[in-house]
This record gives sequence, structure tokens and C-alpha cells, in this order.
Amino acid sequence: MEPTNDSANVRGGAPSKSDQPIRFAGSVLGAQRHVCAFFHNPDEEYRVLLPFIKEGFACGQKAFHIVDPKLREEHLRRLASAGIDVAAAEQSGQFELRNWADAYLRDGHFDQDRMLALIQEVLEHGRQRFPLTRLVAHMEWALEDRPGVDDLVEYETRLNYILPRYKDPVI
Repeated sequence: MEPTNDSANVRGGAPSKSDQPIRFAGSVLGAQRHVCAFFHNPDEEYRVLLPFIKEGFACGQKAFHIVDPKLREEHLRRLASAGIDVAAAEQSGQFELRNWADAYLRDGHFDQDRMLALIQEVLEHGRQRFPLTRLVAHMEWALEDRPGVDDLVEYETRLNYILPRYKDPVI
């Protein structure tokens, strides 16, 4: 059974675009929309992620992605190969792509407070123009010896207290 929007059902209207089912990896996400996904290789990763990403674009939702700067062009190529007009989506504000240094590793280190503030800012800002924001963040940087990486588990725990305030899926 798919989740329903009780307020829409009471009024007799259709669910809004933010209440439509969100599919990820063959399942429908429920109220908990923070997913940690591990992949064996990039092909498997994009086989799982691209349908999720494309569905968001088709529903008029914002896409906010954080990637390894060395894989930025590859990420854009994979999106384009899936039929996503990346340039138009960036120009309209529907798509934003950041490198690790512009998100997780500003000033060369991981600061969990600053990152939690960024996530909230992105989700709040997205609400102003889009029904939802689909946030996809690659975190392989955490496998490297980076300043602040030891705070990652605490960050993820704190993030789990923040994300229930939002309907936005975070992968």
C-alpha cells in the first residue's frame, strides 16, 4: 500500500507533488527518507541512482548533488546519458552540483556543524521553489585521512534528528 496524504483525501483532491511516492532501489521510501547506500562499482551506483534522480526531475523537484571533484564530469555525463538536460536544469535552478570542497570539506576539513547548517539551508531554500529536494551526496572522502573525519558518526546521528523535519529524500 502506498502512503497517502490525509489532508488531500479529506478535501478530495489529489496528493501534491511532495506527497507522491518516492521510489529508490525497487522500494518506496516511507517517512524515513535518509538512506545510506553502498555500491560495488560506479555502474551499479548509477543503475540504482539514475531512476531516482530522473523521477525527481520529472516531478519538478530540485536535485542537489555533492560529488568527488575528480568525478564531476563523469557524474554530469551519466546524468546526460540518462536524458537529463543538465545545462537547462542548472540554469533554471532545478539542479545544483557541488564538489566536496564546496560542501563537506570547506576550508580543507570536515566541520559537522557547518555541514548540518548547509543541509538545512539547501532543504529550506529548495522549499521556496520546488515541492521537494532530492539530495544525493557521495561521501568517499570519509575513507581518506581528512581533518574532522572522526566526527562523521556523530554528524550522521545529528543529521538523523534534523531530517525528519523535512520530506526531502537524502541519499
